[in-house]
Amino acid sequence: MALAPIAPRLGLLDENLARHHELLATARGEGAGLVVFPELGLTGYLLQDLAADVAMRLDDPRLAELAEETSGLSAVVSFVEESADHRLFIAAALIEDGRIRHVHRKCYLPTYGLFDERRFFAAGDVIRSVPSRLGVGIGLAVCEDFWHMPVAQLLALDGAQILINISSSPGRDLASTNEVGLGTATSWRTIMRTFAQLTTSVVVFCNRVGLDESISFWGGSEVILPSGRPLFSAPLWDEDMYFVDLDLADIRRERITLPLLRDERPELVARELDRIIAERAGLALDSTAANGSEPGLDVAPIPAIDGSLR
Repeated sequence: MALAPIAPRLGLLDENLARHHELLATARGEGAGLVVFPELGLTGYLLQDLAADVAMRLDDPRLAELAEETSGLSAVVSFVEESADHRLFIAAALIEDGRIRHVHRKCYLPTYGLFDERRFFAAGDVIRSVPSRLGVGIGLAVCEDFWHMPVAQLLALDGAQILINISSSPGRDLASTNEVGLGTATSWRTIMRTFAQLTTSVVVFCNRVGLDESISFWGGSEVILPSGRPLFSAPLWDEDMYFVDLDLADIRRERITLPLLRDERPELVARELDRIIAERAGLALDSTAANGSEPGLDVAPIPAIDGSLR
């Protein structure tokens, strides 16, 4: 497989498309089966009011031309998708064998720190895995999606064996340190290793590099094995194409040895989530209030805590 943590040019869709065509040809020449580009690799990240100008419908001929480059190849590309009702989404598409196989719309749009995505984009509301020509299920997520625990679990339970998170994670500090601002390299690496091990899946993380105006992006793309062990870690800040040999048999071995997905209980989670949603919405009594933490218990109310725990 190939990771392509590029530095897209902000708002220059045609230039970025040409770069994608070039790198797909390179990857095919090197025998890669899968190429992964970063979040909004076709447009740049800090679009703001430019988002509508670079948005594409899924039937856009430029996407069709890009898909033509994937004969015998799978690729994950990201762009601003315009829906039929003219909403704009941050989208990741799995394209392979000349067609768009699957599109994931970013579900969680951050509005904290330097982020203001919800002002310009609509949030996706579907999380699905998809079969691929690689012979395994693929689960796509975009950046902030992986800062919310259910996403990786849902994708794995839905059949994904490779979880791909594409990102435009910005850095704020000096290139000489791993601590690069919101979503530090250390935090991202912890998340990727944890999700790989808990879902017994390969996790692929492709983070862009370069600059959008005054914001820099730190790279550090990775491939993590189902055991949580890193197979490959790209250097920070550098634009390049990295080729990684991945043995898919590792997934089978890990899932047989450590059958965590087999033992998950989604019906239990769904039941408890239904209860929590109903209680928060005022549609049911709070089962943890006053009369105990379980239905039927008759215990004295717990006194208020003064803010300290002894």
